[in-house]
Amino acid sequence: MSARRLGIFGGTFDPPHIGHLILAAEARDQLNLDLTVWVLTPDPPHKQGSEIAALEHRLAMVELAIADDPGFFLSHVDIDRPGPHYAVDTVRLLRQQYPGDELIYLMGGDSLQDLPHWYQAEAFLAALDGVGVMRRPGDEIDLSELFAALPMLKDKLNFVTAPLLEISAKQIRHRVTDRRAFRYYLPLEVYRYVLKQGLYQAQPGRGSVGD
Repeated sequence: MSARRLGIFGGTFDPPHIGHLILAAEARDQLNLDLTVWVLTPDPPHKQGSEIAALEHRLAMVELAIADDPGFFLSHVDIDRPGPHYAVDTVRLLRQQYPGDELIYLMGGDSLQDLPHWYQAEAFLAALDGVGVMRRPGDEIDLSELFAALPMLKDKLNFVTAPLLEISAKQIRHRVTDRRAFRYYLPLEVYRYVLKQGLYQAQPGRGSVGD
């Protein structure tokens, strides 16, 4: 069996929205991925102390969001281990699970800029075959500084031209809390789940949900 090209698409997905799906589909198309592995992060290190929906809800929503696309797969690589969850550990575990396949980590331009400050950034890159950066029109990235800090990045970096989508999970959470329209920001089944479970609604004595 020939090696497959696997995209690793990680996030808190609180909630997963149409922007996530569009970006994942664009990355699959432009990077010729055979499968996109969605990695739900239960305990993101950069969001310690922030209010996040319960793992069971985020897990259910991702499953609903990608259910009808055979090219998307939800991994439990981070769900089945204690946190905090660093990308370098996630990639190493996926490398063990898919030893004969190419692993391409997908990230946004903001994450690329911050990559030199990631936990064990060099080891993270060494475990990958490629990095796919979903770049928004008009953004500016200083590649010379990045390559100076992480030389091996130069041979692994690929850009994905992503549509300009002013949609974020934070924005959707606040829309729900403020009782504003949010139906078309989410896949239909995720929208129904949010309503059924009463997610992101303001609690008595509290303001809007956190980041």
